[in-house]
Amino acid sequence: MNTAEALIGLNLIGGLGSARLSGLLEYFSAPEDIFAARADKLIQFGLPAKTAQAIAAFDFSKLQAEISSAGKLGLRIITLFDKDYPQQLKDISGAPIALYCLGGLTKEDACSIAIVGSRRASVYGLNSAFKFAADLAQSGITVVSGLARGVDTYAHRGALKAGGRTLAVLGSGFNRLYPPENKALAEEISRHGAVLSEFPLDTEPQRQNFPRRNRLISGLSLGVLVAEAAKNSGALITADFALEQGREVFALPGRIDSFTSTGTNAIIQQGAKLVTACADILEELFLPLERARSQSAAVRAPAQENLLFDKTQAKLYHCIGESAVSIDDLVEKTELSPAQLSGLLLDLRLGKLIKELPGKFFVRN
Repeated sequence: MNTAEALIGLNLIGGLGSARLSGLLEYFSAPEDIFAARADKLIQFGLPAKTAQAIAAFDFSKLQAEISSAGKLGLRIITLFDKDYPQQLKDISGAPIALYCLGGLTKEDACSIAIVGSRRASVYGLNSAFKFAADLAQSGITVVSGLARGVDTYAHRGALKAGGRTLAVLGSGFNRLYPPENKALAEEISRHGAVLSEFPLDTEPQRQNFPRRNRLISGLSLGVLVAEAAKNSGALITADFALEQGREVFALPGRIDSFTSTGTNAIIQQGAKLVTACADILEELFLPLERARSQSAAVRAPAQENLLFDKTQAKLYHCIGESAVSIDDLVEKTELSPAQLSGLLLDLRLGKLIKELPGKFFVRN
């Protein structure tokens, strides 16, 4: 068993995300060594008894069967330690240790916006999701959504219609793709982006899976646009995850007498950015990003740094040296909020000025 197979096996067992894995690896030298440990030893390291016992009694034939079945479906299983595991997703708390992928991920997918909303959206909500997705795709932005009925479906179709890239995140395994009527859409998405799932192949689309799916939708994105949602909509769970992860939240205003707009209007009152055109999102997120890229291209010597960055960027950049510094230290040194720091660090990473090391440590390139 190699490291990738061990991570796939641990994902099959469930109950183990990147946070728990990180704690275990402080003692075990490699993921594959975890399977050699006794259940009582694993419980000492904080694993639930059920998970620990499942690891100790793991049937390795199930692992080989899963890998073989994934290959027959044309899937690649990307593990947490693979180079092409999405960096933005790796940054979130409890990042999945394995991702089943149909299609392909590119570096350009780091510039992405999620569009989410009601499964029972109005014509206004559906048309808005389609238009915003198409406009974002035409601007070179990858559109992320959840392949669900309603807003999600129209967001994916809008991006595809514009000839852009789109990522779909499932709340089930690939053998239980949901909703089933979107199977053809999933295949089309795989040719112009990727369909992703953290769930083993035979996982049913159970209710509790969709909030887990939603954290990945926001985690893959720089920001989340809620196109239309009632107060009890799962789209608002995605918006909550976005805030926790330091992402931006955008919302389309709706009619005050429309039930399906009560949620979006409420989050606008709570601070989500009201948008009426794609330009509102681009100006908020991507113009600062383009400035950071152009500035990084002009860097030639340390003496030029103050000329190339605004005051806040310069302060952060000077706090990062050739020795690794933790994100907690950066919060203390810069006195920035975690959300502000997350956005600035992303700008510097995409500008090739700094790089992130395991454990959320940063050094200059």
